[in-house]
Amino acid sequence: MLSHTQPINTTKKQIVLHVDMDSFFASVEVREHPELKGLPVVVGSDPNGGKGRGVVSTCSYEARKYGIHSAMPVSQAYKLCPDAAFVPVNMKLYAQVSANIMEIMRGFAEKFQQFSVDEAFLVPVAVSNFEEAAIIALRIKDEILKQERITCSVGVGPNKLTAKIASKFQKPDGLTVIRSEDVQEFLSPLDVSKIPGIGGKTTEALKLMGITKVEELANCDIQRLSERFGKMGLWMKQVAHGLDFSEVKEWEEAVKSISRSGTFSEDTNDPVKIAGFLELLAESVHRALLKDRFLFKVVTLKVRFEDFSTYTRSKTVSVWTSDIFVIKRVAMQLLSEFIGTRKIRLVGLGVSRLRERNTRQTLITDF
Repeated sequence: MLSHTQPINTTKKQIVLHVDMDSFFASVEVREHPELKGLPVVVGSDPNGGKGRGVVSTCSYEARKYGIHSAMPVSQAYKLCPDAAFVPVNMKLYAQVSANIMEIMRGFAEKFQQFSVDEAFLVPVAVSNFEEAAIIALRIKDEILKQERITCSVGVGPNKLTAKIASKFQKPDGLTVIRSEDVQEFLSPLDVSKIPGIGGKTTEALKLMGITKVEELANCDIQRLSERFGKMGLWMKQVAHGLDFSEVKEWEEAVKSISRSGTFSEDTNDPVKIAGFLELLAESVHRALLKDRFLFKVVTLKVRFEDFSTYTRSKTVSVWTSDIFVIKRVAMQLLSEFIGTRKIRLVGLGVSRLRERNTRQTLITDF
């Protein structure tokens, strides 16, 4: 029996929506250029007749039928479908459309969390059951279509994990509702790769253990998983049972960074050419730092080799600074690991852990 002083738990069960735009960049391009409707559309670098050196950013569902997908070399996409409409990335436009969509969703949310440029989680206002949540999901879909003229897919579930998986289930323009009592039945037949956070290497490792389906993962002995994957084994066991205790909440502070990258016209292992290009990137990053009055604490280098294998290295500096010489020195230190090995295709350089510079703060580099 409860004592008179013991608090009673009246917390209602949370219902979460995950809203995921359908082929976002490509959809915006089709909206802007109606003549592209129904065609395979590839957003990314110029294919240059099959000799282009960039990658696919995203593509329409019509293009996906040819086997094209994001992060694929644009030259390969061209070979799969040379008649596709290849359009350049217009990030400024996409960012504005994204901001408009996020504002629409916030109007329906008690709690809101933007997850990326084209997806977000929300706990809807004044919803007590899944039927009401489904109605809110339909209203969100209608508002986005009416105001921005593009479609989205929505997953509704008792937690973020289930909602996110559900939103992918009936793309494009889908709505999938998974009630609490149906979570295990929904998850069990899925491939383990459908669980967000289980990537290609983990999927292969699980396959070697005879585990390919979520049901098999849920039934696997926890000790066996822990021996192979450590703490991640416990997490996988939990999510296989549909358990996710993460909250829907705004990021306290967006991770701020400034970065620049570029692809060489030809793969190269010439240290002079690579170092010179890295200096240009450093100068571009530095100009952005000064313009926005930021100091940084971390320098990050990204290197992509001719086989598309990509590596990043970071170093934290001892003091907050905007000194271009620090950027260049650290960048060259990080680059030294990769020079003289294989030919390099792309180099990227960024600074992060930014903070705004006090308007009265004077640095030695000001003189």
